Amino acid sequence: MKLNQLRYKPLNGWLRGAVLGLITTIVATPPTHALIPYVYEPSPLELKGASLGIGRTAAQLLQLGQPKEAALLAALAVRLQPEDERLWSIFAEAQLRSDQLDAASHSLARAKQLNPKKAGLWFAEASLALRDNRPADAVSLLIQGLELDPDNAGAYFDLGNARVMQANLQIALEAFEKASGLKPTFWEAVNNQGIVLFEMGKIKAAINRWRRVLQIKRNAEPMLALAAALNQINPGSTEALALANQALAENPNYVLPRHQKEQLWGERLRQATSHLLTNPNLRSAVERAEANADTNQ
Repeated sequence: MKLNQLRYKPLNGWLRGAVLGLITTIVATPPTHALIPYVYEPSPLELKGASLGIGRTAAQLLQLGQPKEAALLAALAVRLQPEDERLWSIFAEAQLRSDQLDAASHSLARAKQLNPKKAGLWFAEASLALRDNRPADAVSLLIQGLELDPDNAGAYFDLGNARVMQANLQIALEAFEKASGLKPTFWEAVNNQGIVLFEMGKIKAAINRWRRVLQIKRNAEPMLALAAALNQINPGSTEALALANQALAENPNYVLPRHQKEQLWGERLRQATSHLLTNPNLRSAVERAEANADTNQ
């Protein structure tokens, strides 16, 4: 058949209806697509903002004395923003206060890698070394940190503690004096001067330091230390007994030789305190302190 011989032939009734129905169905029915859920992906800027907010919350939890909760939040913060040394610092501090010493060391190393010019990171790592009974490492870290921040009283205080642990008392005394010189209200530094002076046999100088401390802060540690020193000069003195009574009432842990040693009290001061606490007039105070002391510390 030739093409020009084709002729249009109308469709019969039922076929025409079927075709029209099919056309109507095709036109009226929208195309079907697979269901794809919408997932919001935050921008890098939003992630950074979120991580800083989480980091601030972690820091607030540290201030409230909740280091374990702070560590969980800080872990999330550093995952969101792994290039911010401030977040690693908070993470390390939370780990340190949670006694996760190895993890804290890793976090501090990461923070120092990101910002080696931040003195606080060197000081924090030195504190970790002191906690881990590594005074030589602490001294090295503190000296490097003080090159970046030479007027940091807290760093000189830690340096003094490290020198005490090394039994280098004269240099320890100089560090504590530097700390209190930078911050005159730093009673802990003045108190430790007294501890060092007592071990050096300079009892009257130690007494003067502890009296100075009590003008700044009425704290149990210098009270009991002063009482022990006064009792050594004048056994059974009224002032010594009164100070000892008050000290043990405020902090019964100081009745424990182990606690005294943890606070870096030297052998001479511990012996003088032990002698003081044998005084019959302190028997009740000593018994109460022993009952209330935290032996699991």
